Amino acid sequence: MDHRNNKKAARTIASAFARSFAESLTKTAGVSYHSKVVDDPDLATRKGQPVHFRLTVEGALRGECFVEFYQPQVAELASRILAKPFTPFDDSQADALGKVLASAMTGFSAALAPEFGEIAFSAERAADLGFGGMFVVPFALTEGENAAMPLLLYFDGNLMEALSGQNATQAADKAAIDPSNLKLVMDVELNVSLRFGQRQLPLREVLELTSGSVIGLDRQVDEPVELLLDGKVIARGEAVIVDGNYGLRVTEVPRSIASQLTH
Repeated sequence: MDHRNNKKAARTIASAFARSFAESLTKTAGVSYHSKVVDDPDLATRKGQPVHFRLTVEGALRGECFVEFYQPQVAELASRILAKPFTPFDDSQADALGKVLASAMTGFSAALAPEFGEIAFSAERAADLGFGGMFVVPFALTEGENAAMPLLLYFDGNLMEALSGQNATQAADKAAIDPSNLKLVMDVELNVSLRFGQRQLPLREVLELTSGSVIGLDRQVDEPVELLLDGKVIARGEAVIVDGNYGLRVTEVPRSIASQLTH
């Protein structure tokens, strides 16, 4: 499992959720909210008991994530949503916030579809959760000039595994062309380049380069030069002159070029 790419994908999902939630809250409460993923939220401001909502995803991705509020946060948001004075937390406030979360799921799913495919999120209140082993992404919700409200979004193992499968599929798609569709892209122009050799230089020598400097390469003059496509060697040969330009007379194709494009 590529944990780095999975975590990057989880942050992408968290960013989309933060935006969709803020938009839904703004529309419902009539007050402008903004939200974004952050690296170091001020969690010390969270007091009282946690209040959790489960976000279940189905479709191209499957799994669950959980957004964590605290009771005073829910009470504060509910006072805006219901247009009532602030009062201590009760379940009706959580229900009001749950409706805002549910209304955000359509925009949340649509925002992720271009990258992850057709998916659908649903939201519901959750209780008695244990978060051991989950991956967490913090984000902050702000209203006007007020201090940011720190929140957390947890990703369960099933969703992280699903993201791993997505990363593998996307990597394969980028690296290869379906053999059955190869004839459809025959006229696509590709950039190829010649490599006569290479050399590692310390930064000091790079900075000292001037007109007339000579750099020795790692290849003998009688060794073949390499033809590269997307950084991969697809052929070797001899450098020639063609109508006053450099060219290449191919002497070796290490592996079928078509197979390199389709695998």
